[in-house]
Amino acid sequence: MMNTAPAGLVTDIVARTLAEDLGGRGDVTTLATIPADATAEFDIVAREAGVLAGRQAACEVFTQIDPAIVSNWRHGDGARIEAGDVVSRLSGPARSLLTAERAALNFLGRMSGIATLTRAYVDAIEGTGAVIAHTRKTTPGLRALELQAVKAGGGASHRYGLDDAILIKDNHVAVCGSVAEAVRRARGFAGHMTRVAVEIDRLDQLDEALAAGAESVLLDNFPLEDLRAAVAAAKGRAALEASGGVNLGTARAIAGTGVDVISVGALTHSAPNFDVGLDAV
Repeated sequence: MMNTAPAGLVTDIVARTLAEDLGGRGDVTTLATIPADATAEFDIVAREAGVLAGRQAACEVFTQIDPAIVSNWRHGDGARIEAGDVVSRLSGPARSLLTAERAALNFLGRMSGIATLTRAYVDAIEGTGAVIAHTRKTTPGLRALELQAVKAGGGASHRYGLDDAILIKDNHVAVCGSVAEAVRRARGFAGHMTRVAVEIDRLDQLDEALAAGAESVLLDNFPLEDLRAAVAAAKGRAALEASGGVNLGTARAIAGTGVDVISVGALTHSAPNFDVGLDAV
């Protein structure tokens, strides 16, 4: 994953967000109550401890609302922050700051929530040698930002989209008739430069996957004893990924079996929102 999402994509995401929020008439409350020449200072303040993410999108909100908004960031994405920490001090036209408030905080809250949950998983398996990775279970249209938040929390890359890597899932196997046939077809399509990964849901499918030439094997909802058996049987011939049934209470035991990767859909589909607010200076 890149350090920042593609600028054009973020511009588009923020433009759609602001169009949704402002509608055709703009922020009528602010227009009705705040003089056009008023200026103000506000602090973006963390209400709880966690890991910051979403700064790129928040900055884009300020730029699109009014380039005259000045933001002085005290922390960057990936920083551990405590309750009460000032994340950024904003200054500029009061109308613009108030209009930008909710959209910017929504991005920071959503992405910091993902980064904070990711960091909890990463900390839970520290020292095991395994890594925590995301999945494609992301909010439609926000994947680039959400996966950057996973990175800010210390998570590893999985595939970004369907065009990014070959991952044969259980339904591909069902249509092809067997793990071996699915991998054979994928290998013939991909050529020698592309890795082929395959998902299996039974231990007896592992030898079939390895013999067919899979470089990565996703072990779906395997009990711990089967994960350990798979690691012993693979003998390093393929990267092994554990998926399914992973939570903060089970992650370390899963990592302790010797798998290389633990993929966690909850990082993006179930992360709680991080509490961050805007306070007048």
